[in-house]
Amino acid sequence: MPAAEPPAATDPPVSPAETAELFSDLARCSALVLAVSGGPDSTALLVLAARWRARLRRGPKLLAVTVDHRLRPGSAAEAKAVGRLAGTLKVAHRIVRWSGAKPATGLQAAARAARYALLAGAARRAGARHVLTAHTCDDQAETVLFRLARGSGLTGLAGMGRIAPLPVGEGRSGPAQRDIMLVRPFLGLSKARLIATLRAARIPFTEDPSNTDPRFTRARLREVMPLLAAEGLDAGKLSLLARRAARAEAAVEAAVAGALPRVSLTQWSNSGPIMLDYGRLSDLPAEVALRLLGRAIARVGDEGHLELGKLEVLFDALRGRNQGHERFRRTLAGAVVTLKGGQVAVERAPARRQRP
Repeated sequence: MPAAEPPAATDPPVSPAETAELFSDLARCSALVLAVSGGPDSTALLVLAARWRARLRRGPKLLAVTVDHRLRPGSAAEAKAVGRLAGTLKVAHRIVRWSGAKPATGLQAAARAARYALLAGAARRAGARHVLTAHTCDDQAETVLFRLARGSGLTGLAGMGRIAPLPVGEGRSGPAQRDIMLVRPFLGLSKARLIATLRAARIPFTEDPSNTDPRFTRARLREVMPLLAAEGLDAGKLSLLARRAARAEAAVEAAVAGALPRVSLTQWSNSGPIMLDYGRLSDLPAEVALRLLGRAIARVGDEGHLELGKLEVLFDALRGRNQGHERFRRTLAGAVVTLKGGQVAVERAPARRQRP
């Protein structure tokens, strides 16, 4: 672990007043799980959460959980070091391990899924409904760039929310984890301020070498961030974009919810068919109509994630039909969309035939 250094003058430590504000809405929780890897961000989460809890007469029990992915020789020692620090801060600590074979491709995504599953298990055993992670403003900026590069729409550009259901699998929420919430209290803070906080307290931390490994997309994005910042597109600006996108996202979702009963001709079910009025659907703003159609396809389809680009192609083809009187039939994500007589039917596609 590197020796502690004095904080840089331009990056002040997080103050006690700021700390109280960061965790204030969690004071009534019975227990909180802190995801602590030993890196600077999560170590600061452990330190600041412990300081906050120590100032409360009554408050949640804290449990620091370190996930040992067993991907590096020193990971076990780093996990134990977190335990020693937690002990000095009077915070309970537990190590959970990712066992079994590791995939040859998609390693980071698989590790992330395993990490959230292990954290969920630890939270349930501790009677906690909230897992705290140390995602910062810098992480939010990387997320926006990552999603922008992959063609995300408004939903993706909204980035990470402060509170959301704990992700499952490839980052999507599912019913198995909706009883546990993921909380990111540091989204408004820079990584530099967290490091300044640790250096001011002379608390050491580790650095994960995968954070600079060019094999991984996020590591490559970190390399270009200084170049973008020099042109004015720094982490703060990208995080501001995420907040504005989230605001617009909420407005669009409210419009979709308001339009749904006007456009729907039947009650929605998971197997369908879901019937929509073509004329009313076409009269909606394009983004609202696109989402409503996508929501119907996702409801009845059974082939997983619905890609935005493919949905846009189907939607544009559907809107091009003459007043809804031309026949139309397309399949997408395990659903079949049919237009006939001014009505759009969305139902589960027939099972594909198996080749002998």
